[in-house]
Amino acid sequence: MKTLTHVVAAAALACLGGQALAAANATPAEATAMVKKAVVYIKANGKDKGYAEISNKAGQFTDRDLYIVVYAMDGVVRAHGANEKMIGKNLIDLKDVDGKAFVQERVDMAKASPTFWQDYKFTNPVTKKIEPKSMYCERLEDTVVCGGVYK
Repeated sequence: MKTLTHVVAAAALACLGGQALAAANATPAEATAMVKKAVVYIKANGKDKGYAEISNKAGQFTDRDLYIVVYAMDGVVRAHGANEKMIGKNLIDLKDVDGKAFVQERVDMAKASPTFWQDYKFTNPVTKKIEPKSMYCERLEDTVVCGGVYK
């Protein structure tokens, strides 16, 4: 009986541990809300202040594995919440591990639709592993503002 109790307790802990890990990841609803908040912030404060706040890792647009990125329609990074070294770089030809030109696709999708979800693979800043990612994006004038979730 004692062994059965230990097995049940171990199983319960394993389930709870999995839930705690899942809670550490951002949800699609959180990504959508953060992108909308970033768009409002840029409109209210201007691009310079907006991009600086988005690129601030300790700022309001970074939460766990969720961060905001802003691309110009030519593929140049205007703001990046996880890697400030990307700012100013043209990543239009950047491909994921499967060879998908996701920045080009993102720009094309932004030209075709004011909001969209995009799937590709990218390095999770928390786990440091390449993982499937879904990115929610909104077109804002001549840019696309995005935030994503790792699956």
